[in-house]
Amino acid sequence: MNSAMAIEQSDLRLAQRLANEAGALLLALQREGALSGKALGQAGDRRANALIMRELRAARRSDAILCEEEKDDKARLAHRRVWIIDPLDGTREYSEGRSDWAVHIALAIDGIAAVGVVALPSLGLTLTSGNPPKLKAANIPPKILVSRTRPAAEALLLAKTIGAELVPMGSAGAKAMAVVRGEADIYLHTGGQYEWDNCAPVAVAQAAGLYCARLDGSPMRYNREDSYLPDLLICRPELVDAVKAAIAAR
Repeated sequence: MNSAMAIEQSDLRLAQRLANEAGALLLALQREGALSGKALGQAGDRRANALIMRELRAARRSDAILCEEEKDDKARLAHRRVWIIDPLDGTREYSEGRSDWAVHIALAIDGIAAVGVVALPSLGLTLTSGNPPKLKAANIPPKILVSRTRPAAEALLLAKTIGAELVPMGSAGAKAMAVVRGEADIYLHTGGQYEWDNCAPVAVAQAAGLYCARLDGSPMRYNREDSYLPDLLICRPELVDAVKAAIAAR
């Protein structure tokens, strides 16, 4: 094993451990029952973030970090290795006791999502870029994931154009992993996200053989000065041409 591969495996093990530990903490907080609703979500965000940041800073002192719950330190732009973290993706779903929330731990190297771990604690699952599941057969008709509360007009039009079914779901990580797991075939998001919303999911989805790109076809890039990402498409490879044609015709 060469040194670069050894580092990547070490990074993956670290990311998986932190995602699992944060997931266990979040489940325990839910089960305590002392908090509910918005207060539960806020406490979950805060405590999961504290655990991940403490452990990550101790283990990777020379790496930079971009995290939803932390002030953005632009010094990260000078680093090749940047950890991109969402301690609790889907805070609303978590606070409502649903299962469609996630923990995202990713490492971007030279702007590319190199390592990714998405934990789905309520489902007892952790998916990684190092060992993604084999893609299952496509659904017939195709299934498109949409927001539970704000389904994008583009996704609704795409579903109509290609005769797909809509599947409402919560967090970005849960949606992306639903495509990886074969529960759906397309995740089209046009409502705007940040790098921490999709870096880990994209790393896992790409490793599983899924198409991941911006709507204009440009590749996903991370550790940019502006961490906002307007759109994202995660899709089974055999459906890409049909999806692109539908998007171009809108």
